[in-house]
Amino acid sequence: MATAARSALARLGRWFGVEDPWVRPSPPVGRADVLLAAGIAGFGLVALELVRSVGALDEVTLPWWVQWIAVLSGAALLVGRRRRPVAVAGLAALHMLVVGITMPMVMGQVTLQVVYFVAILSGVAWARDRRWMLVVVGAIVVVMFTWIALQFAIGSAAQDFVDEQQGRTRPGLVPAIPAAVLLTVVINVVYFGGAVIFGQMLWRSARDRAQLEDQASTITAQATALRTRAVTEERLRIARELHDVVAHHVSVIGIQAAAARRVMDRDPDATRAALEGIEGSSREAVSSMRGLLGTLRGSERAGPVETDRAPQPGLGEIPVLVEACRTPRRHVGYDLVENSPGAADRLGPPLAQSIHRTVQEALTNVEKHSTAARVSVVVRLDEGPAGFAEVEVVDDGRARTGSSGSGLGQLGIRERAASHRGTVEIGPRPTGGYRVRVRYPWVGAAAPAPGPASGLASRVRGGTR
Repeated sequence: MATAARSALARLGRWFGVEDPWVRPSPPVGRADVLLAAGIAGFGLVALELVRSVGALDEVTLPWWVQWIAVLSGAALLVGRRRRPVAVAGLAALHMLVVGITMPMVMGQVTLQVVYFVAILSGVAWARDRRWMLVVVGAIVVVMFTWIALQFAIGSAAQDFVDEQQGRTRPGLVPAIPAAVLLTVVINVVYFGGAVIFGQMLWRSARDRAQLEDQASTITAQATALRTRAVTEERLRIARELHDVVAHHVSVIGIQAAAARRVMDRDPDATRAALEGIEGSSREAVSSMRGLLGTLRGSERAGPVETDRAPQPGLGEIPVLVEACRTPRRHVGYDLVENSPGAADRLGPPLAQSIHRTVQEALTNVEKHSTAARVSVVVRLDEGPAGFAEVEVVDDGRARTGSSGSGLGQLGIRERAASHRGTVEIGPRPTGGYRVRVRYPWVGAAAPAPGPASGLASRVRGGTR
C-alpha cells in the first residue's frame, strides 16, 4: 500500500513538473493584465446591480459598497496573476472563503467565479516553483472541499435544501439530500479540477514551445558555427596556397636573379635564360594569386563569379618545379613510381594537388635554407587493396647559416596530410641531409584500370637521380 502511494505521488509530481529543470519566465505586469482586471471589474459591477434589481440579493445584509469592494478586490487580484501566480491563487482562495461565508450570494456571482477559476488556473500555469505550487493548490482544494463538507455536515446547507423541497414530489431516482450533495461535489470537482488541469496543460505547452525555441536557437548557433568553421578552413586553405605560391616563386626568382647578376657580363645567353625564368615564375605567381583572390571575391558576392583561373596543379606540373629548382651546383631528380600503368592519371585531383604543393614547399625549403647539392623527389603510387600515394623529397645538405623560416610551410604540409588522413615524416636524416615524406591513403578519381598484379613499373620524368 505504501509503495503504491509513493508511486502514485511520484507520477503526480512528474506530471506537474516538480523535478523539471525548466523554469517559466516571470513576465512583468503588462497592459493586458490591467485591461483584463478592469474589464472583469466593470462587468462584475454591472451584473451585480442587475442581480440586485431582480431581488436576488435581498438576503445579503451587508451594504452595497461592501459588495462592490468584494467584486473590485477579486478582479484586482488578476493584475498580478502572471507575476505572482501562486500568491494570487492563495489570495483568491482566501477571498472566496471570506466572501462565501459573509456574502454567499455575492460569491456565487458569475464574475467572481470566473475570477477564482482564472486565478487558480494561472497559479498552476505560471508558477516557477512547481513543488510550492503543488503544495498551495493542494491546500486550496482540501480547504474548499472541507468547507463544502462542513456546510452539509454542520451547516445549514442541507436544511435549506430540505426546506426548499417541502411539498414537492421527488421525480428522480436519487433522494433529494444525496442528490444535492453529489451535484455539489461534481460541480466543484469539475470547477477546481478543470482549473488545475487546464493550467498544467498551459504550463506544459509553454515548456514545449520554449524547448522548441531553444532547439531552434541551438540549430541556428550550430549552423553559424559550421559556416564560420567552413570560412576559417577556406581561409587557412587560401593562406596555405598563398604561402606555397609566393614562397616558391619568390625564392626561384631570387635565385635566378642572383645567377643572372653573376653571369650577365660574360654569358649573355645564361643571363637571358635566367631572366626568362624570372618572367615565367612571376607570371605564374601572379596568375595563381589572381585565382585565389577571385575565390575570395566570389565568396563575398551573390551568384556565380567569372574568374580567369587555371586548373589546379597536379602531378603533371612536378617536373616544372624540379626544373626550376635545378642549378649548375644542384642536381634535382624526379621519379614517378607506379604499381600499374596510368595510376597517376587515376589519382584524385585533391590528392594530386596536395602532393604537388608538398613537393613545392619541400623544394622551396631546399632553395632557401639548405646547402644541398643533390635532391631527390620520388612519388610512389600503389592502387592495391591497401593502396597509398607517397611523396618523398630527400636532400644531402645541411641547414644554411643564418637561415630560419616561419614554420608555416611545414605546418601547411601537416595540415594537408591531416585533411587526407595521411602520415608525415619531416626532419634530418641520421646519415645527413633532410627528408620530407608524406603518405596518403589512395583516393582515385576513377576505378583502377587492370594492371600488373605484382612488381613496380617505374617511369622517370624530369631527370634521373
